[in-house]
Amino acid sequence: MTPFALSMLTSLVGGLISVGVAAAFTAALSPLMLSRLVSYAVGALLGAAFLEILPHALESSGDAGLTSALVLAGVLLFFVLEKLVLWRHSHALPVDHGSTHAHGPCHDADGHGRSGMLVMIGDSFHNFVDGLLIATAFMESVPLGLITAAAIVAHEIPQELGDFVVLLHAGYSRGKALAFNLFSSLAMAAGALLAHFALPAVDGAVPVLLALACSSMIYVAVADLIPGLHRRTQLRATVEQILLIGAGILSIGGVHHLVEHSGLI
Repeated sequence: MTPFALSMLTSLVGGLISVGVAAAFTAALSPLMLSRLVSYAVGALLGAAFLEILPHALESSGDAGLTSALVLAGVLLFFVLEKLVLWRHSHALPVDHGSTHAHGPCHDADGHGRSGMLVMIGDSFHNFVDGLLIATAFMESVPLGLITAAAIVAHEIPQELGDFVVLLHAGYSRGKALAFNLFSSLAMAAGALLAHFALPAVDGAVPVLLALACSSMIYVAVADLIPGLHRRTQLRATVEQILLIGAGILSIGGVHHLVEHSGLI
């Protein structure tokens, strides 16, 4: 196989593996456990943003000030995007002033749905950059490409699990959540394809894409998911949330540590 064919194949298969493992894990859980795993999703998103994506963005740009500004701009961008979704929803549906369900389940489902859309946008940016990295490694050598692809898939699994939980929490069915994650994973193959034909042109965009991916994950975790956790104020619930957030962060950091020290990256 040529390096081009190998990079495309591993990008497609790698995305399917990471999404498939996350889907299989969540399929075995009850709805109650999935709702509690929102805390894990918070930790996974923040861990991916601060332990994985932001360091890579800083390394790619070589300019900490510029990268920080891009992350800040990304947070503001996702705030505006969320406002546009809210504006569209409020103008698309008639307002029933006599309804006692103005802030009921339908409203909440739509509110959570915004977080699902935003996290998929950020995940697509991240997957696109992963595809660039895989293709670049294969252009150097086949062994390096295989090692890079294995490392990326290992990193993706806990993050995809967090994304899957966010989508289910947002009100999507398991089928739709799987479809959205699979669609997002195709961005990895798109990145690999573009890298082979226009790597010099897209190389400068990598820090920007990484910064936007980082922004989306921070924004969804802090603005959309954490406020919902505050609704459960009992001591037991709070301790459970802290432990699950910690588990999410540790799953990202732990996989990175294992991959790094196994020689895969």
